[in-house]
Amino acid sequence: MDTHKTTKENISPFEALDYIRNNAEAFAKAKAHVTYMMEYRKSLKAILMRECIDKTESAKMSYAYSHPTYIQHLKALQEAVAIAEHLRWWMVGAEAKIEVWRSLEASNRAEGKLTQ
Repeated sequence: MDTHKTTKENISPFEALDYIRNNAEAFAKAKAHVTYMMEYRKSLKAILMRECIDKTESAKMSYAYSHPTYIQHLKALQEAVAIAEHLRWWMVGAEAKIEVWRSLEASNRAEGKLTQ
């Protein structure tokens, strides 16, 4: 028996729309946070390179990339991306539910025309 059969009764487009509306701000903030952290990563690298007492560019880059503050920033960026992607995929899922509901409604309308 197919227990995963999708029917109009077990898909609520209104719940999906509510989810999108209720989480849009959190998703926008998460996305903005990721963008900020990506851009700040460049500033942090420059700050750390200026801190380095070595003269060569490669030594300065090595210092910056291996600095605990830079590594900590990368870990925070990883977490920010995970949060934003989690929210994004839940949004995509809600949009997909709405599309499935639309398709089922169209099919039901077509079936109704055939039986009349």
